[in-house]
Order: sequence, then structure tokens, then C-alpha cells
Amino acid sequence: MINAKMPKIWYGGDYNPDQWEKSIWDEDLRMFKLAGIDVATLNVFAWAKNQPDEDTYNFDWLDEMMDKLHEGGVGVCLATSTAAHPAWMARKYPDVLQVDFNGNKRKFGGRHNSCPNSPTYRKYAARMAEKLAERYKDHPALLIWHINNEYGGAGNCYCDNCEAAFREWLRARYGTLEELNRAWNTSFWGHTFYDWEEIVLPSGQSEEWEGMNGRQATNFQGISLDYTRFHSDSLLECYKLEYEAVKKHTPDIPVTTNLMGAFKKLDYHKWAKHMDVVSWDNYPRFDTPHSYTGMMHDLMRGLKDGQPFMLMEQTPSQQNWQPYNSLKRPGVMRLWSYQAVARGADTIMFFQLRRSIGACEKYHGAVIEHVGHEHTRVFRECAQLGAELGKLGDSLLDSRVQSKVAILFDWENWWAVEMSSGPSVALKYVDEAHKFYDALYRLGIGADVVSVEADLSGYDLVIAPVMYMVKQGVANKLEQYVGAGGTLITTFFSGIVDENDLVKTGGYPGELRKLLGIWAEEIDALLPSQRNRIVVRDIASGLKPEYECGMLCDLIHSEGAEVKAVYGDDFYRGMPALTVNKFGEGEAWYLATSPEASFLQDWLSQLCASRGIKPLVPSVPEGVETTLRTKDGQDYLFVLNHNADAVTVELGDRAGVELLNDRQLNGGKAELAGHDVWIIKLNK
Repeated sequence: MINAKMPKIWYGGDYNPDQWEKSIWDEDLRMFKLAGIDVATLNVFAWAKNQPDEDTYNFDWLDEMMDKLHEGGVGVCLATSTAAHPAWMARKYPDVLQVDFNGNKRKFGGRHNSCPNSPTYRKYAARMAEKLAERYKDHPALLIWHINNEYGGAGNCYCDNCEAAFREWLRARYGTLEELNRAWNTSFWGHTFYDWEEIVLPSGQSEEWEGMNGRQATNFQGISLDYTRFHSDSLLECYKLEYEAVKKHTPDIPVTTNLMGAFKKLDYHKWAKHMDVVSWDNYPRFDTPHSYTGMMHDLMRGLKDGQPFMLMEQTPSQQNWQPYNSLKRPGVMRLWSYQAVARGADTIMFFQLRRSIGACEKYHGAVIEHVGHEHTRVFRECAQLGAELGKLGDSLLDSRVQSKVAILFDWENWWAVEMSSGPSVALKYVDEAHKFYDALYRLGIGADVVSVEADLSGYDLVIAPVMYMVKQGVANKLEQYVGAGGTLITTFFSGIVDENDLVKTGGYPGELRKLLGIWAEEIDALLPSQRNRIVVRDIASGLKPEYECGMLCDLIHSEGAEVKAVYGDDFYRGMPALTVNKFGEGEAWYLATSPEASFLQDWLSQLCASRGIKPLVPSVPEGVETTLRTKDGQDYLFVLNHNADAVTVELGDRAGVELLNDRQLNGGKAELAGHDVWIIKLNK
């Protein structure tokens, strides 16, 4: 478990007593107890309060609050406060200030406003983390360290310090200028470098500009790809400095930093290797598909091989930065909280516990609203959830989600796909991954979302959408997986480039050509108004005769693969649109175009059934989500109704005790109320 000091699902969130007079503190603690809150995240943005000048540190307020929380039975997730440097630091040491994409030096303001390669920032951030660790290393309230906050939330930095650090990063990566010139293909446009000092950052002053649909556009994908890697690594180095500072004094206290789901700027697979536990902040919109939120939970769980994660932030009611900040309807906060638990969370925490009165987050929801008392709908719902979590105790802690399907997700591939100067601005990597995830979700079939480095041997089906970049060794790994009996699906625009975004000559899909048994000759990009058709050859497969497709259409030739469907229109009518290639004991499928949603659902249903991959319940009504967590041989079935109205769920032979209401469910059909959830401890 995250910390044995508190052997239950943690319940709480961000608390900012430094924003309030002391007269409020005791009232907050009274209401925390009413709501069942047992963990508070402190000190997230208190750097300026803790260190009013270069030489002065003042933790008196924090001492008092740590003691008060402990006396009240509340543990502390202690942040290092380094997510926003103080104003005095920006004035005295301007190297901490970022330079933006167009070369403008920023002034003090905002948050995440520090240059990650500033010697001043790194020095004082690590020093603050160490002072906190020295002071609170033996405090009984301390449960976990929270380094910084939502790294990468501001723009990238393009200052001279970053440029010098980038050159050193490149030296370490490539060794010689000759290898760098090869990797970047600098003979194009006469960009050959003869001295490391000639290399400048790719920015609005050099290689990049804002492209269509807000996408990053660049003349040299290799340069921009490496800068993106470098920026992620630079922030990671800042995190590691603080990690090491607190571990020096508290080696047994776990350390985390809050991630943000599919956040494009940082390679979370690389970051997770340096985190004791993954935590993340979940802020879906009112209309975000529930399957997308589920995929984000599964992505976070997959960062550390299925280890339970922390839901560090969500809102109890409404957000404040979206165009339309809708309230969460009655029951939805509870439902979405249990969605996180169903997919591997061992904490439910909020931003924030008391609503701020000023600045840009004063209308962001909180457990304690501006009215200041417990007689609100939001507080009552929070208190209900707190009571339920207390009742669940440690029954679900450290239980795992087990899947037979994996979806490969790779940040560097994402960067490369969307830095590409073609073939279509409509191609969005995360959306393509979500299409497959959503189809499985609607079928009631779970999927892990994992790195290309993950062990694939335990999966019956592996899906690699838009595997544009094939890194060194990955093709061999996939061949071994399929050869040993696995089933692989990949799609259009796959096998095109290596890790430097250099095209693999000899025909697409490059290193995957033998495995897939096809050759892709051309790639057609369709306008949003254009559609083609997938015409199924074998209707006995359970598929409909035809489906719509669009966006991209690979024009492929079989080199041994069996053609399962062809295109129905245009000059490539009759060419393969779906193929399968027998390889060793397994098979590899290639979907050459982006199909309508019903195709994926029909196809994956048949494919999973043929491999013995079954839904958790016999039928899944629209809007109902199912997952399974397992601990010590005991299965816990979650059934969540995202509909406002009641639905009838066919449980089949799934019977057991529903833990939230202490009632027996004997399988068969049962009615689940709107926005309600079952956690069923299944009979063995």
C-alpha cells in the first residue's frame, strides 16, 4: 500500500490554510471530520510564505498546521512548494525567468514560471525540499512527499541556459557532430553543423512556427523531437533533485508528483521510473466521454506495471477554466470517484478542500464552499463518500486490475506523429488510441494502456494504433510476441520512421513489413467531407457487408497476408483495407484506414471472442462501465451506471455481496439506479 500508516483508501485533497486567518483553521478541521477526510495536501504554493527572502525561512505556520492535522486524525501529503518561485527570486536572479517561443523574456507572474535549467532555480528548489525533509522527517502526520505540482504546465523555455544545456544533452545522446548530422538529416536545406555552438533551439526564431489547428510545425522534425525530449528530461532532472533531497532524510516515505493524464509535453513513461507511486489530476469536461476518462486512469495505472495509483486531484463540483463550467450533477462526483477506484486508484482526493476567495481559482469547486458551512449539497455528497470509504477499509487496497488486452501508447511516437509535415492535420494520436479503447469499453472488455517497453507475454491481444515510429528493438519484440502465439493489431501510418524520425527506406511499413506481410505503396489523405468504404469479403465473420472509413487510406499490397476487406471506392477500389498475416503461432492484423466506430466494435467483438476474451458481464447496457480488481484471489466487480436513469444489468453467474449497501446480488438481472455504482465482492 502507499503508506501503512493509513491502511485505507485515502480521502482528502489540497488544503491551503496559508490563504486563511487562523480563526478558520479549527472550523475546517471540524468539517473535515464530518466529511471523513483523513489526508490533506499542504504547502503546494507556499514558497513565498516559507522563504520571504534569500536567507530567511519561516515554517511556523506549517509546524502548527502539521500538528493540528495530526491531532485531528488527518495525515499529510506534504508538497515542496516549488511550483512557483517567489517574486524576490525573479527580481534578484532573472535567470529563473523563462524566455518564450518568440524570444521574449518573461517577467514574474503565473506559476510553473521557472526555467528548468536555471542554476538559481535548481539550487533553491532542492534546498527548500531538503529543509522541509530535515524539519518534518519524524513528524507522525507525514504520509507522502508531493514534489512541485503539475510539471510542464507553462510553456517551454528558450533561454541561453536552456540552449547551452541542450547542446550538452545532444553531446551525450550522439557523441559526435557527424552522428547528429546524420540523425537530423541536416544535408537537407544545407543545415550541416560543424561546431556544437552553431546549434540553436528550435523556436519561433529558428525552425518552428504555429501550424494549422494549433499544432507545432517545424522544418526539421529531428531537431524539434530532440528538443521535446530534452525539455521533458530537463524538468525530470528538477524533480529528481528534489526527490533525492527528501529521500536523503526520509528514505522510507514515498515520493510522487501529480501527472496530468495524456499530457503531451512530458514522457510519463520515463518519469514514472523515478516515482514511488504515480499520482494524477483528473478533470474531465461535462461532455468528456466516460471511456476517455477510463483510458486516462488506465494509462496512469500502466505507467508502473499496474501498481495502484493516487487520484491526487479532481473537483467536488465544478471547474473554472473551461469554456462552460458545469456543475457535477447529484451523484456524479461519487460515481466518477469510484470510476478511479475501479481502475486502480487507492486514493480519492480533491482540489480543493476550502474554496479560495480571490484570483483565478476562486470559482473552482471545493468541499467547503464560500458559504463556509456543511449545509450544502456538495458537502453532503462528500460526507457520504467519506463514510463509504471508511466502511470499505482496506478491502480494496493493493488490489490489481488484470487485462488480457493491451494498447501500446508511446509519448515519443505521439510527438513525432503530430510534428509530421503530413499526411493530414486531422490525424491525432491520442484520438486514434481512444477509438480502440472506446470500442473495447463498450464491449465490457478491459485493456491495459502500456509502454512499448512493457512485457507483452501476458496479453492475448496487443493493439498498437498508428505506430509511426518504430524504435530500435521494437519490431523484434513484436515478432517474438506474435511468433509465440499473440495477436497484434496495428494500423495505417505505421512503421514509417525510426526514433530519429528518419524514414525507413525499402517500403512502408519498414521493419514491420515481414511481420505484417504487406507493403504500403502510398497514403491518401481524405478531406473531412470525403469518405470511402470498407467492403468485407467474409460476411460469415460476423461483420456487416460494409462500413464507412476516412481520414487516411493506405494503399497496400499483400505479401502473404490474407485480405479480409477491401476499399469500395476511388481509384484504389478493390485494394486491401484489412489484412491478417500468420506469423509463427500467432497473427498480425493491419487496418489500413480509419473506420467508423461500429466497425471497430464489431471486429474487436469477434476477434476477442475467438481468443476467449470475454466481457465481465454477459451484456453491457449503453452508459454502463465494468471493471474487476483482484486481491489475494478475491475478485471485486465494479459496475458503474453513467446514465441519469436506472438500467437493468445482466450479471449472469456473477453473484456476491455488494459492499456499499451490504446486500446480496445473486446474479441474473438486477436494476442499478442512475449515477450509481456497485462494488460486488464476488463469491469464490
